[in-house]
Amino acid sequence: MAAKRYELSDTQWEQSREMIPRAKTGRPPKDDRLMLNAMLWLARSGAAWTDIPERYGPHQSVYSRFCKWRDDGTLLRIFQALNADADYENLYIDSTAIKAHPQSAGAKKAINSESNQFIGTSRGGKTTKIHMIVDALGNPVHFMLTGGQVHDSAAAVDLLAGLPLSGSNILGDKAYGAKHIRDYITQQGATYTIPPKKNCAEPWYCDFHTYKERHLVECFFNKLKVFRRVATRYDKLAVSFAAFIHLASICVLLK
Repeated sequence: MAAKRYELSDTQWEQSREMIPRAKTGRPPKDDRLMLNAMLWLARSGAAWTDIPERYGPHQSVYSRFCKWRDDGTLLRIFQALNADADYENLYIDSTAIKAHPQSAGAKKAINSESNQFIGTSRGGKTTKIHMIVDALGNPVHFMLTGGQVHDSAAAVDLLAGLPLSGSNILGDKAYGAKHIRDYITQQGATYTIPPKKNCAEPWYCDFHTYKERHLVECFFNKLKVFRRVATRYDKLAVSFAAFIHLASICVLLK
């Protein structure tokens, strides 16, 4: 079957179809491939849910399936399965700030606030920051969200704690040169290639030839922001925005 714009090819679908759980009870659900393609169309186009093309069926059905796969961990499991063979020799860490659209405001105060939804106020206005780690091939392996005002060094240890680091070399820019980050990396049995700041009292050695490879994480951010639903945050809930990041990352990994 020829893939339409923004949709998975037959090869990509075959790679992912077995990772989607089958419904065991109730009436037969909508076709999984159709639902996944609808979500990818939305992620790439940045359109509103109500603008989903008719060929995908009612937008309520797509949204319901999205929420189900978001909440039961299906999208996370597919993401993790696709990077199960990640190359941990070098790990590149960085972050990117995402502008929060006015539509992302207004989560119910009874359950959430802007701070709980990782929408912060920074120099660029209302933003969410994606903290990302990619492997030696430039593929995503782990990420977390914070408000846009959170400094990279403040989130680094929590981000690194999500991966086994033993034997890896961690590459990051000067923002990750804080002593507590370097100590944590060393305690985990890993090494680091992070340049010291010019005003550092006790500078350490940095292999700048290896450091040049850090562009891989920047290249991944470029691929990620092809998905307009990620390049601008429209979602009120952080879990929904994270689910779209998982969708975009899955699409990148399937290529």
